[in-house]
Parts: sequence; C-alpha cells; structure tokens
Amino acid sequence: MSETADITETGSTIETGTLHQQGGDMTEQTTRAPQTVVRSRRPRGDNEEAYLEVNDLHVHFPTADGLVKAVQGLSYSLPLGRTLAIVGESGSGKSVSSMAVMGLHDRKSTRMSGSIKIGGRELIGMSDEGLRAVRGSEAAMIFQDPQSSLHPFFTVGDQIMESYRAHHKVSKRAAKERAIDMLNRVGIPNPKRRVEQYPHEFSGGMRQRAMIAMALVNDPKLLIADEPTTALDVTVQAQILDLIADLQRDFGSAVVFITHDLGVVAEIADDIMVMYAGNAVEHGPVEKILGTPLHPYTWGLLESIPAVSGTQGPLHPIPGTPPSLLAVPSGCVFHPRCEFRERVPDDLCRTLKPELVSRTADLGRSSRCHLRNPDQVFETDVLPRL
Repeated sequence: MSETADITETGSTIETGTLHQQGGDMTEQTTRAPQTVVRSRRPRGDNEEAYLEVNDLHVHFPTADGLVKAVQGLSYSLPLGRTLAIVGESGSGKSVSSMAVMGLHDRKSTRMSGSIKIGGRELIGMSDEGLRAVRGSEAAMIFQDPQSSLHPFFTVGDQIMESYRAHHKVSKRAAKERAIDMLNRVGIPNPKRRVEQYPHEFSGGMRQRAMIAMALVNDPKLLIADEPTTALDVTVQAQILDLIADLQRDFGSAVVFITHDLGVVAEIADDIMVMYAGNAVEHGPVEKILGTPLHPYTWGLLESIPAVSGTQGPLHPIPGTPPSLLAVPSGCVFHPRCEFRERVPDDLCRTLKPELVSRTADLGRSSRCHLRNPDQVFETDVLPRL
C-alpha cells in the first residue's frame, strides 16, 4: 500500500503528502462504513392534516399498440414533516405517479383522472399557468440523473437563480446571494466560486447537491426525490440521505422518496407504499411493512436481498417478469407470479381484484391480497427463508 496520497478536487490536485500528514490512518478512514444519522420517527396522528392528497389516480397513455395503464386507482396522503417511500420494480408506476403530482405529463398524450391536491388545491384540470405557479414554490422534484437535468450551457448559479426569480420579484444580485446561500446549506464548499461554475465542473455528488439546492430554493412544502442516490457511491449516498433528512427538519417539508433500495427505505422513511403494475399493493409504517409484511410481492422483494451476515442461504427471487401494462392481468395483478395463489379458494386471485384494506387487527396498515391471515403465512412460510 502506498505511503503517500494526493487529494483532488474537480480534477486538480490540491494537496499531496504522507498519509499521516493528511489525516492519520487513511486506511481506516476509507474502509470504515459510512456513519448515517438514524432518524427518530414520530407516529402519525389520527387527525393529522395531509398536505398531499392523491385519490383514485389513473394515468394512461394511448399508444399505437394500445392503452398503457401506468397507474390504476392510486390513493395515499402525506402530511408535513413525514417521509413516504415508494418502492417497486421498474415499470410499477412510481415515477409516473410522482410526475403526475408535479403536473409534468403532456396533456395531449396522457389521460389522467382522479384527484391530486397539494395544500388543498386541486391539480387535476389546473391550467398550465397555475401548475407553473405550484411547481417550485409549493412542490419540487429531485430527478435521478442530475447530469441530464442541469443545462450544460448555463452555470449552476444561473439555473438556481432562474428558479428563484420565477417565483420572487428580486434583483439578480439578490437571487445570486440566495443561490450562494443554498449551495452553502447543501454542503458545497466554496459556494461563491462554485456558483459561477458549469455542471461538468462538479462531481456526481456535488451535482446532486446542486439539484437539491435548486429544488429547495423556494422553500417548497413538498419535495419529491426520484431515486436521487442511484448513481452515487455508498459514501456519497449516505451523505445525500443525511442532507435530505436535515433539510426536511429545517424546512418542515413532506418528502416522497422513490427508490429500489429497501436499505435506504429503512433509513429515511416514516411510511412505505409498495407498488406493482400501477397499483399500490401494500401501505403502512415502514417498521411494520419491512418487519412483518402482508403481501406476497413485498415478501418477494425482501427474499431477493442477499444476506450480509449469518448463514448464506439461497436467494428466493420472484418468478417470472412484471406484466405488460398494455394487458394487465385480471383479478390480482400479482397472481401470475404468486406462489400462494392456490391457497385462496374459488380462484379469487384470478377473477376478483382485491381491495387495498386492512387485513389484520392492525388498522394502521393495508394490503391488496385475498390471503387469509397473511401475517401467519409470513411467519410460517416466508420468515424462515429470510
């Protein structure tokens, strides 16, 4: 192992020397797992007012091959100060439903029905001008790939300033000061210099921080994060998760976090909604959904995660592939891949779509499954395999 090291920033060496001179035993520092902040979850009150309300949302896309039913009858609510994680395989409707909340679908090529309310204001049917007023000021979105979301021809500062001035009548100087302040708040070093730089001069983690700064520059009450840590290494991922949690406490925002990573969900979320083929199949507090899930699809997601300790047993992946949204299965949308469908009498899984309701004595969680006593099935058939 080398006894010297170079420290670089945006491609330039800014410090060189021995490991001892640059911070002691760097071997220990670079191999230690990232230390993330464990969030203290507060229970949701029965009369807590929802800031985001989605009710019976349908999003369909007419195509030459037929009607793509991307989201079907989705309903959920989210109060301020809480984080809802939406998980599921690719194509389950996570991003499509969140883009509908932001009003980002093309009206000419999208059929939407149902209700979406932010702060009591109905968004379905709202004019383009009204949606532009909501986007950025009341609701904002962090996209998965900041490289494609930031314009390469404009500095990072100009893009944050534009977002701020779109909702505030302020001078360029005041907007620039706000941009510098936001870059500083998200932990970007030397913000006065960075505000003049272009996206390609930022690292991947810094670009994601800049996107977070742009999303929060207008103090929105709703923040949607669409897989914001997917392309980042584990250390930077931990930093971004802690940053979002810290900023949520500062701004008091409601956060919708879209991800494939159940480890991330366990770290940051208060509630979790599992989606499959455009439907919500399970919804409830994260510690209950991940601890004793009630839907066979959630069981399959947990069984697909390799164990990192203890006895290394074989994985139990979900058989088959997700269905085409052009031809969604009848009855329960998961029944073609479900190993427990034969336990339901009268072929209900194939003929009758189950409702998303409470399946146990715990009324604080819901599941879309015909199985009787799913908690007992999980303990006897699934838990021993985890």
